[in-house]
Amino acid sequence: MSQQKSKKTLINWDLVSVNPNDKNWNWKDLFCFWGVNIQSVIGFSLITSLYVIYNLNTFVVFFGSILGSLLVYFFSNWIGKPSQKFGLPFIVLLRSSLGIRGAKYFGFLRGLVGIFMFGIQTYFLSKAFSYLIRIFIFSIEPSLLDQDIFLIFFLGLNIIDWVSITIAIILQTILFSMGMKFNKKLITFSALTVYSGMLLFFFSVLLSDVKFTTEIFINSLTLTNFFDKNNLIPFITVAGTVFAYFSIIILSFGDFSRYVKDEKELKKGNISLVLNLFIFSFFALFIVVGADGFLNENPDNLSRIFTNPTDIIGSLNNLLITSLALIFIIIASLSTNLIANFIPSQYTLINLLPSSLSLKSSSFIIAIFGFMVSIFWLTFLSQIGILSFIDTFAAFFGPFFGIMIFDFYFIKKGDLINKDIYSLESNGAYYFSGGWHIKGVYSLFLGFIFSSSTIWNSNLMFLQPFSWIIGAIVAGFTYYLLAKD
Repeated sequence: MSQQKSKKTLINWDLVSVNPNDKNWNWKDLFCFWGVNIQSVIGFSLITSLYVIYNLNTFVVFFGSILGSLLVYFFSNWIGKPSQKFGLPFIVLLRSSLGIRGAKYFGFLRGLVGIFMFGIQTYFLSKAFSYLIRIFIFSIEPSLLDQDIFLIFFLGLNIIDWVSITIAIILQTILFSMGMKFNKKLITFSALTVYSGMLLFFFSVLLSDVKFTTEIFINSLTLTNFFDKNNLIPFITVAGTVFAYFSIIILSFGDFSRYVKDEKELKKGNISLVLNLFIFSFFALFIVVGADGFLNENPDNLSRIFTNPTDIIGSLNNLLITSLALIFIIIASLSTNLIANFIPSQYTLINLLPSSLSLKSSSFIIAIFGFMVSIFWLTFLSQIGILSFIDTFAAFFGPFFGIMIFDFYFIKKGDLINKDIYSLESNGAYYFSGGWHIKGVYSLFLGFIFSSSTIWNSNLMFLQPFSWIIGAIVAGFTYYLLAKD
């Protein structure tokens, strides 16, 4: 095989270093990036549950969340710097520590998890579309929903559900395959729109009865006994839970930081995660406790509190508010799915077949498999415990991170040979043993054993919020000891 031909097998214009003119992301763009990552339905439910459901001290939750977000800040800076410096996505940088073939096949695990999660999130996104369709039909003629055509189910889905999933898949595929310039605009639009929506609902709750809602919000804050030693474990658990929520974003953060203008903007943008967490937590908590206060005036609701936004809007019996809330949920879910699942899957697929795939063709592959996951989620995949297997694959993510960080900062000393990162020649710096870096692979599996044990070993499940960090530390130190001169 000629040198020219072998190089072409690893080169793809979507994987090469970003043109300096396209490095135009600043801290405001990263503020929107982190805003999008916390604005999901899951993020809303997680934050409000920590404050409301578990009866924890408010300061414990607040400072635990801050600690968790600061860990995300430092980890994102570490993984984001090499991508910002060299303009390369996560999957290409992985070649430095695992070898060009090791990165191709092990890195594909990130794509598999991303595609499955994209399909699952698309299913839940389609529920918002189906609610809107039902509201539209109901507003025309309520009796239409009782027609036989809407009562026929296949794979647990009726015709509205099938139309909704199809709309969700097609819309996401069209939007997400337009390239990073458009994705940047989409992320900014989503973050600002959802925050505007939360501000609207905040004032709707507040102004309905200012004195009542203010008092119930203040009363929900538990400020006593913060320094009680019994709060230490909950404090650490909250920090670990918040970190675990963002952990899937950290590994692939380089896919976005490669477009950041400079390291200063990178750090400023990442610290905005703390500001996002504060703003979002305030709005979410106020809306939940305020809405709960009004709902509890109905004796039927006294025994429960709603922390899921879909449950809240479903209990309001107001079609206009429900429709607006569903639109905001759709916008938030779209952008979250883009960042957490779609873009990382695009890059890992392209890296698997760099001479054959592009952003558009990889988008179609993700859409096809995502559609299959969506339609089988309700009746099959959710019943066989597929999430446990996805979590097991994701147990590689912490070790990936640890190996990459120790390789870049302590072994390679912040250097990278750009021409060899795309070379399949045996004398290339990242060819190692037939394209595999055995020391990196060994370290990866050792970290995976420790990380996955928190999932499958019942005695270690209490460490599951920290599995990512455990895997990163074990794999990183092992790699350093093996690879150092």
